[in-house]
Amino acid sequence: MNANLDEVAQIAGVAKGTLYRYFENKGDLYVALLVDGGAVFQERLDEAARTPGTAAAQIRELGRFYVEHWTRNREHFQIFWALDNQEVIGDLPDALVQEITRLWHSCLEILAAAIDRGVESGEFAACDSWEVANILWTMANGVIQTELAAPRRSLRDRPLDQVFRDMVEIFLRGMRSAL
Repeated sequence: MNANLDEVAQIAGVAKGTLYRYFENKGDLYVALLVDGGAVFQERLDEAARTPGTAAAQIRELGRFYVEHWTRNREHFQIFWALDNQEVIGDLPDALVQEITRLWHSCLEILAAAIDRGVESGEFAACDSWEVANILWTMANGVIQTELAAPRRSLRDRPLDQVFRDMVEIFLRGMRSAL
């Protein structure tokens, strides 16, 4: 986050001119990183959604993937969450904001489709799947963000992955259809 393009070129082992040929500034580099990493993230999220079995099993797998991906790729999530901190870090390039928004939208579509499958099968109560996907996504990010600050971590009495699984189970209990 604090490196300039000259430092990035040095660490990457490429000439500064080569880096500047592809990226005019650090914002352009962020967009490229987000596009590349976002495509992989979205592909793996989609794979998790295709878990065989019930819609609840698919939601559990989506949750497992999400928290595991965050644990392994914390720096990448800082780019996603930069949108929430523009008042602190300054305006972000429009291309970055658009790419983050596009990626979020695509991921929410995957989650909403899993919720729709549960509604269609009678496993979940009827709902606005887009709204419910947004609520679950917000809850998931809220739980993950408890890991970022020591005072928040101290409020949890269990490890992050266990709290995340509990959050998914509470969500699923609320979604069950009253048959």
